[in-house]
Amino acid sequence: MALSLIRVICLVFVLALSGLAYRLSETGVDGASLVKECPIFFTKTKKCDPIAPKGFLPANVASIEKDHRPHSPDFNVLADVLDAMHVMQTEYFTPWLGTWPDAIDWTAAVMGTHISGAIRSLSEALVYINSDRENVVDWKLETNLIDQYFTQLTAYYFGQDAFAIRNEAYDDILWVVLGWLETIQHINVHSDLHFKSDFQSELSSPQMKSSQRLSDFFSNQTYHGNLWIPAFAHRARVFWDLASQGWDTKLCGGGMVWNPRLLPYKNAITNELFIAASISMYMYFPGDDNPSPFFGVRNSDDSASRARSGTKDAKYLKAAVEGYKWLISSNMTDSRGLYTDGFHISGYTDTGNNNTRCDRRNNMVLSYNQGVLLTGLRGLWEATGASSFLSDGHKLIQNVIKASGYNLASDSLVDDLSTLRPGHLPRWHGLGRAGVMEDPCDASGTCSQDGQTFKGIFFHHLTTFCAPLAMPIPESGTNIDVRAFNAARESHSRACSSYSGWLKHNARAALGTRDDHGKFGQWWTAGLLNRWTGPWPTMADDGVPRDEASGIDYRNYGVPNDTTWRANPLNPNDPNIHRPVEMPFTGSDQAQKPLSGATETAPMGELKKRQANEADANAKDPNTRGRGRTVETQGGGLALLRAYWKIAHAP
Repeated sequence: MALSLIRVICLVFVLALSGLAYRLSETGVDGASLVKECPIFFTKTKKCDPIAPKGFLPANVASIEKDHRPHSPDFNVLADVLDAMHVMQTEYFTPWLGTWPDAIDWTAAVMGTHISGAIRSLSEALVYINSDRENVVDWKLETNLIDQYFTQLTAYYFGQDAFAIRNEAYDDILWVVLGWLETIQHINVHSDLHFKSDFQSELSSPQMKSSQRLSDFFSNQTYHGNLWIPAFAHRARVFWDLASQGWDTKLCGGGMVWNPRLLPYKNAITNELFIAASISMYMYFPGDDNPSPFFGVRNSDDSASRARSGTKDAKYLKAAVEGYKWLISSNMTDSRGLYTDGFHISGYTDTGNNNTRCDRRNNMVLSYNQGVLLTGLRGLWEATGASSFLSDGHKLIQNVIKASGYNLASDSLVDDLSTLRPGHLPRWHGLGRAGVMEDPCDASGTCSQDGQTFKGIFFHHLTTFCAPLAMPIPESGTNIDVRAFNAARESHSRACSSYSGWLKHNARAALGTRDDHGKFGQWWTAGLLNRWTGPWPTMADDGVPRDEASGIDYRNYGVPNDTTWRANPLNPNDPNIHRPVEMPFTGSDQAQKPLSGATETAPMGELKKRQANEADANAKDPNTRGRGRTVETQGGGLALLRAYWKIAHAP
């Protein structure tokens, strides 16, 4: 099918509608027993009266009355989501390779997560699309669109270099866990919404008319995606087991080590990923009876961690709770309530130094460190009914919004852009400017492949966190304090609704960075700077502080080659020297891929012409600088638009 026709189908059908290691031996843990508050959920007799949350918004925001009445969904926003996904998969995905060739291992895992989330949102939207009898879309067109992207995800299962990722850092490993659990969630939702069986026991009765039997056979099929759940679940389980080797109690009283090939560094992202992946394994992992022995190091007493695990395995819940307890007691947040990057252990390589405390903080603030934890907090609420997890999540979101230069109370920008002189940037607020989220590398066009992925990660996990609260199903055996639950549900809904204006503002800015092919740029704020004159900002004048107190941005500019990060060459005659944390993996850090289409091989005349065109483009479009537009920047745009659709517009 021609690409143009596919795009027409994607857009028209929607637009028409708009007119260890960490060993956990306890297996019978009650979620309520793991938290120090009276939870809203309980499994047996209620032993306390939970305090219904009064709200998750600051007083100056909560006092503002906003319209929370049911609204008609704006399907134009969903059309933007579909367009972003279409561009991402037609421009960057190669079906016969089963991957995005320009991505690296961990960013490809994130791209797969974005696609899984987007098609789940589309599946949910079909319920409302088809409720309009006048504008109903042919089911075969709808299911073809979802299946198109789902088959690409199954291709990615084989295209993912699973064996290579096993030898990478623990955060790389954990992105894989979250990705396949997200795909399993899509399968479950799509099955529940559109493939509920009406199976009748008389189906096989020989007395039935043959035509009726044939009809019933077709009508009682399950969604074909269910065939892939065992494979996806197995990979998630194996990679969680591998990652759990990074939990370390010898240093800093706990926490995950980031990269065991370097000196110990306990960073926010690896610990947030461990929390999010662990609670997601507890909530969504369907079990795995495949004993395939893909492990790194096995100890003789490690049989518990190798045992086949089923659904709702308490070891995952306990891992998530313990991980969060460590994180919030680690002093990882700065004065703005944002998560900094991580901690070193001072003097670790000094012979005779007995320090085991995380006492040297890297104060770099990046967007993805504020996002992944939101999935963990939402899952911990689902598992325990402790509303403090929701409260913590909303506080973090509100801190992020404030650090972008947006005022929730007035639902407007902190700074007046009309007074901005041409050629001058809006003020930097810590994680953005002019109400738009930015990472420190965005304005200067110096983001690495890692950095280009970060903002999309935040918005994906914001979408997860802000999903409407639902009561546990009766089959779960969970009892509920209905009064407290209803209060939590209303407070959560109001708080998430209050973020709609900020999401709309960011979406408008990001949409303004798309080029003629629909590809998103990295620096979204540029979409608002219509009056810009002169050269685009550099690291010297972008207003982002880069002194020692602001931290080391190793994600964008590389891990420093010093004794804070890397050990000196080992002296075999010195048995007292501290080595990096022991680990079962070998190999160097995964290199980031260069931009495709390098100009070095072009003929001299063509090279000069291309460089002239690039210089002209740089004068007009700041998002062609550096790595330019990539699959990672497209994934960021997709995740933002999906968040805007789900939180501000979806019914």
